[in-house]
Amino acid sequence: MKKFPFLLLFFIFPYGAFAQEDLAYQKPSAEILALADYERAPSISMDTKKEYMLLRYQDTYKTLDELNIEEMRLGGLRINPITNISSTLTYVNNLKIRKISDTKREPIQVANLPENPKIANISWSPNDTKIAFTHTAETGVELWVIDVATAKAKKLTDATLNSNLGSPFRWTKDNETLLVKMIPADRKPLIDQSKSLPTGPIISVAEGQESQNRTYQDLLSNKTDEINFETLIASELYKINLNGDKKLFMGKELYYYQSISPNGEYLSIATFHKPFSYIVPYYRFPITTTVYTMEGEKVKVVNEEPLVEIMAKGFNATREGKRNMSWRDDKPASLYFVEALDGGDPAKEVEYRDELYSWDAPFTNAPVSLMKTKQRFYTVLWGNETTALVYDQWYNTRNMKTYLLNPSDLKNEPTIIYDRNYQDVYSNPGSFETRENEFGADVLAIENGNLFLIGSGYTEKGQFPFIDQFNLKTLKTKRLYQSTFTDKKESIFSIVDYKKGTALVMIQSKNEYPNYYFRSFYKKDKIDQITFTKNPFESIKDVHKEVIKYKRADGVELSGTLYLPLGYDTKNPEKLPLLIWAYPQEYKDKNSAGQSTQNPNEFTFPYYGSFVFWVTKGYVVLDDASFPIIGEGENEPNDTFIEQLVANGKAAIDAVDKLGYIDRTKVAIGGHSYGAFMTANLLSHSNDYACGIARSGAYNRTLTPFGFQMEQRNFWDVPAVYGGMSPFFSANKMKTPILLVHGEADNNPGTFTLQTERYFQAIKGLGGNARMVILPKESHGYQAKKNILHLLWEQEQFLDKYLKGK
Repeated sequence: MKKFPFLLLFFIFPYGAFAQEDLAYQKPSAEILALADYERAPSISMDTKKEYMLLRYQDTYKTLDELNIEEMRLGGLRINPITNISSTLTYVNNLKIRKISDTKREPIQVANLPENPKIANISWSPNDTKIAFTHTAETGVELWVIDVATAKAKKLTDATLNSNLGSPFRWTKDNETLLVKMIPADRKPLIDQSKSLPTGPIISVAEGQESQNRTYQDLLSNKTDEINFETLIASELYKINLNGDKKLFMGKELYYYQSISPNGEYLSIATFHKPFSYIVPYYRFPITTTVYTMEGEKVKVVNEEPLVEIMAKGFNATREGKRNMSWRDDKPASLYFVEALDGGDPAKEVEYRDELYSWDAPFTNAPVSLMKTKQRFYTVLWGNETTALVYDQWYNTRNMKTYLLNPSDLKNEPTIIYDRNYQDVYSNPGSFETRENEFGADVLAIENGNLFLIGSGYTEKGQFPFIDQFNLKTLKTKRLYQSTFTDKKESIFSIVDYKKGTALVMIQSKNEYPNYYFRSFYKKDKIDQITFTKNPFESIKDVHKEVIKYKRADGVELSGTLYLPLGYDTKNPEKLPLLIWAYPQEYKDKNSAGQSTQNPNEFTFPYYGSFVFWVTKGYVVLDDASFPIIGEGENEPNDTFIEQLVANGKAAIDAVDKLGYIDRTKVAIGGHSYGAFMTANLLSHSNDYACGIARSGAYNRTLTPFGFQMEQRNFWDVPAVYGGMSPFFSANKMKTPILLVHGEADNNPGTFTLQTERYFQAIKGLGGNARMVILPKESHGYQAKKNILHLLWEQEQFLDKYLKGK
């Protein structure tokens, strides 16, 4: 729990034999700095009636001081034990309110906000008249509330909330009361690991059952961790009104979450219990769910989930017993849940995988079976007593089925209305629209026997989002609206008025910042802009940008977004260095793998996660280049991972080279996380690249032996695949310069910082050419301004050296 001074570590080879360089933080060149050092636009949330909007302001980056806070890592959580809230949270620092119709007026500053606001967990009241939020003070978390009409805030509690598991409060249906988790008055001090002596060894047991868990981080590791976890998670539940008056509702327990029935009469409460685990995160600990009345009277224990350390292999595996338990949105007080019919084991051959049940309060009668699914249950959208949509899916085939269910007529089988490959974006029918019912719960929007679908509209010719009407009797769709923009990108968020035909949309172009509009989909030309954010990246607004399409050697369609420097003459092209940024994705068929979701009219938003900055420095950039890894039929994608990687990269280089824009001897490849893994493999197995940048990757797959990314098989099933895919095993082949970057505190499963450190040591020891940069206090994604600006400087120096000879 101690704070540590910052030490930037740069390991260089072969510039000096086994050298470690001490270097202060640097900044990139003026062109890149001008883009990176910008003011973030506010994010927007709107009330359900679309009358008011809340503008939330954040700093563009965190400071190092914000990362350098006290932290405890327990059960998969990262907690600040002083303030009792996640140590990874990014705060809002200001709030403003505006009537959506007042487009010509400036937003109103919310008055009486706390000093130096650290705002999180923002939540509108059910009737949209109030907004609650938490403020993290020096010693803890406070509860505040805003009156929307007057735009004034006031504090309801002292800094005693327990936010260690997320939002510590929930609005009740009366709009006047909040149910709040608070730190118990009798909380004991935390145990300092550095000062406590163990009372015995740490013992774990394997007793003949397979337990193929992924490589989780930040887990419990000893009895002291268990005690501290209990101390930090334990809360008391209080009811607090808008005057700040509080009343104890439930005594001290390890509360996980609370959920109020749609009619507001019942409350389901989930609590953690022992035994805890040292191999899985907190959400797989034993959990008991109990339903109470809103007066605190116990109704029934409705679910008891055991510790889940043992589970069958594969993404289709699940645990036994009741799961996915929640309130039905279409009924006053009914729970639904699912149970596996195959024991949770996808290897078993059964007719049905899952069964969906409904259970009416007060739960004195047995649950009623609504239907059985042929594949693993995915989700359900409730409409009314006669209409619901149930989804199931199967990862191995990428199949998803959508069932139309009448929950009141159990004699008839549900109707399958869609049966499709969920990776086939061109055939995606869209998502069914929801709206609030009389309980304030989101249910399927039903108008005159019709449902409504909003689709992204990806096609071979481009992206054209749409709104469809789906008739519940004929099961046929009618198109109500489709965007026709070819020079802009339109995204449809929701339908605001079904009778008038009004939708909330966002419109942007490559040089116009995304803004919200009200679109009439009955009067095609009627559109009203409601936000007016300007482009903060004027210096690159006129760069050439296009989506190029090309083919891999085996005929698979590929694509990428191509950027050319400002003023580049495409008629008399100069051959420039090429930077490719990519991330591999797995598919089960070539058709889906070859579909493009890139839109050249998407706003050009440079950020540290791509190479777009370098379009200002005389580089050609191919961003988000397609790198599909395909395994059709009985073949798995990773069986030919290396061959497909190399083919994808070569196809991209060939495509841009054919345009005459690049010197193909000066190509760099880069990626983050699995993209870093890709980069290291390409540099090891291909001669197409002059250098590469790999950030926060995993390079030795034997350290993730029970699966990684979308690989379901374990190391002992396919040792040749794990070994062949691991750049660490090919470190002797790595002679191309590589820049390795990693966050010092990476919490992503599998991408331990150790992965980069050991890979660098292997390259160094085998005579390779590498530079390793460890960014202090950073996790899997980077947040601190000094670290990000230094990262950009490192990349700029590295690329200039190996692609421009500087």
